[in-house]
Amino acid sequence: MHIDDRGYQFADAVYEGVTVRHGRMVDLEPHLDRLWRSMGELRIAPPMDRAPMRFVFSQVIAKNRIENGFLYIQISRGVAKRDHAFPTKPVASSLVVTLKRLDVDGVIARAGKGVKAFSEADIRWGRCDVKSTSLLPNILAKQAAKEKGGFEAVLVDKDGYVTEGSSTNMWIVRKDGVVQTRSTADNILPGITRATLLKLAAELQIKVVEEAFTLEDAKGATEMFLSSSTGCATPIVELDGQKIGDGTPGPIAKRLVEAYQRYMDA
Repeated sequence: MHIDDRGYQFADAVYEGVTVRHGRMVDLEPHLDRLWRSMGELRIAPPMDRAPMRFVFSQVIAKNRIENGFLYIQISRGVAKRDHAFPTKPVASSLVVTLKRLDVDGVIARAGKGVKAFSEADIRWGRCDVKSTSLLPNILAKQAAKEKGGFEAVLVDKDGYVTEGSSTNMWIVRKDGVVQTRSTADNILPGITRATLLKLAAELQIKVVEEAFTLEDAKGATEMFLSSSTGCATPIVELDGQKIGDGTPGPIAKRLVEAYQRYMDA
């Protein structure tokens, strides 16, 4: 990486993370759709077309000989003299692609036990729909939760509503059995795993409503779970030291985890 790369200097970059299962990229096309949208919103020129980018990804997977992993893609505006404004002369955007092993079976096992979470104030910027590398507020929230013994931070806005996690989308199961998750129209990241879980829930005839819920709603829910490319549909069994439901993974989250595992392995 060049010292003057704008991704390094300003976090002037976007990224995606794709799960690799049995050598296959899970939900690659939706990830590329979101990547292209993020670049468009920040006026970053794509470093190449989709077809050659897919080829690059496949080569990274083949050369690393990794069957189950996490493919990280980062695209910055490029290398230019340090100035807050965009470069006055066109520069080539920078592409970085890496792959590391991911214990997918371990993720499923963790979902079988559930995790603890802690609420934190949402202090992020106003364009959370863009998957930008500017993640310092997320990092601070995740670290605060970790220091309390939690796995994830549940971000809460100034009105007391849950927005999402520091690196996940959030879901609850109400006492009437309806699953509730915040709408992506409310300036949250349109999670790829979130979208897949919505489809799987429909197939399982699980009713889902996309509406905001409060922190108190979450604490009074029968189930709560998070979703992400590396988190599947992991149940949150304790929030701020209070049990969610009976303090164990609930039946709806279990069904979604099983369905998502079948989806990945198909």
